[in-house]
Amino acid sequence: MKLVILDRNGTLNVHREDFVKSDIEWTPLPGALEAVARLNHAGWHVVIASNQSGLGRGLFDMASLNAMHAKMHKMLAAVGGKVDAVFYCPHSPDENCDCRKPKPGLFLQIGDRYGIDLKGIPTCGDSLRDLQAGAAAGCEPHLLLTGMGAACRGVDPLPSEYPANTMVHDDLAAFVDFLLAREARDALQVAV
Repeated sequence: MKLVILDRNGTLNVHREDFVKSDIEWTPLPGALEAVARLNHAGWHVVIASNQSGLGRGLFDMASLNAMHAKMHKMLAAVGGKVDAVFYCPHSPDENCDCRKPKPGLFLQIGDRYGIDLKGIPTCGDSLRDLQAGAAAGCEPHLLLTGMGAACRGVDPLPSEYPANTMVHDDLAAFVDFLLAREARDALQVAV
């Protein structure tokens, strides 16, 4: 199974310091929806793993979160894309749960749901905690220089707290370009 795990805020949609609290505030990043559609058309399953502590903090409710995701699904469908599932942590940071990134709980739930080992499964996000959670579950970490990741633009090498094998991409479209090019290159090597 070809699976990729994406963060949501700052990766697929615009990051807001004051939280994305409604479907009106949920705005896709330029080219992000089309990038997901390109993955889908190449046979990839796309899943989201997202901290949604705004629920635990009382900043929005489940109806608002569902409305955000309904808007996301509708906008993706309009460009020929889809997200198979959204896994989210509803807890505030002080609840010390196992599913809040940087802990790998959401990723382990994804592995269980799909019945797969996550070793080498690509994951991308815009923050250190996204990559730490994915790497702790065995995923291949990719940092996007969108959202909070913009602070790492021009930083080479990345700070030591980032997983050692982290790859860096300008945005979700660049990550998809990389993934599809690598897949094509690997297919050529197998054919030879």
